[in-house]
Amino acid sequence: MKIFLKSLMILLGVGLLFFYFFQELLLFRPGKKIPKEAVYQFQETFQEVNLTTIDGKTLNALHFTLENPKGIVLFFHGNKGNLNRWGAFAPTFLQHGYEVFMIDFRGYGKSTGTFDESTMYSDALLAYDHVRKSYEEEKIIVYGYSLGTTFAARIGATHQPKHLIFEAPFYTMKRAVRHKFVLSPVFLMRYEFPTYKDMPNITSPTTIFHGTKDPTTSYAESEELFNLLKVENKQFISLEGGDHHNVPTFKEYQEVLKKILK
Repeated sequence: MKIFLKSLMILLGVGLLFFYFFQELLLFRPGKKIPKEAVYQFQETFQEVNLTTIDGKTLNALHFTLENPKGIVLFFHGNKGNLNRWGAFAPTFLQHGYEVFMIDFRGYGKSTGTFDESTMYSDALLAYDHVRKSYEEEKIIVYGYSLGTTFAARIGATHQPKHLIFEAPFYTMKRAVRHKFVLSPVFLMRYEFPTYKDMPNITSPTTIFHGTKDPTTSYAESEELFNLLKVENKQFISLEGGDHHNVPTFKEYQEVLKKILK
């Protein structure tokens, strides 16, 4: 019995150490790096853009353009995949007359640097500042999906874009991990990403979309985030049976998005 307990404790200790030192493998899933010289393949008209961060790293981005746009959507994607994948989402907004600007987080795609919470927030603000060089705030819509919602919230708390859209947001990263992996040792996590702290400071009209069967980010915690919003112009769109990936397929999502982008 003692040998069993000792072995169990050793395995537990090894597991905790692995989680602590390799938690990035769980939180950030960028896929294969994209060679710097690689050419993106999208049918839509776009420009590849590289932004230089405050610490000298490179943020790779795509700017999907239109001849006479109504405005622009600054899009922050989720934790899985890079612009090779997320660029395919651009037509969702292009069809409504909005250009799209999306970045790859540091360590994703062609972007350089390593994962770091504070600089990732700074990177998001850098992307917003870049878009503001060409568009006034009343023509900028900020859209965040999953991981990207925490960066959209930070922009909304410090600036005033035309509209903020959150798809499947999370309260904090620790809560999100515990929601998906109930027994995970979240006390060892080095990443907080406290989306909830920024919600009360948002002053722009805000829309939250969330599927009721989302196994990755908590629907109930999304409601908590909504209740933290002090702005009067807000709406929570509950998509019955929706999961973490199929929200855009719902007719109600498409109808609400069309109204926002009219």
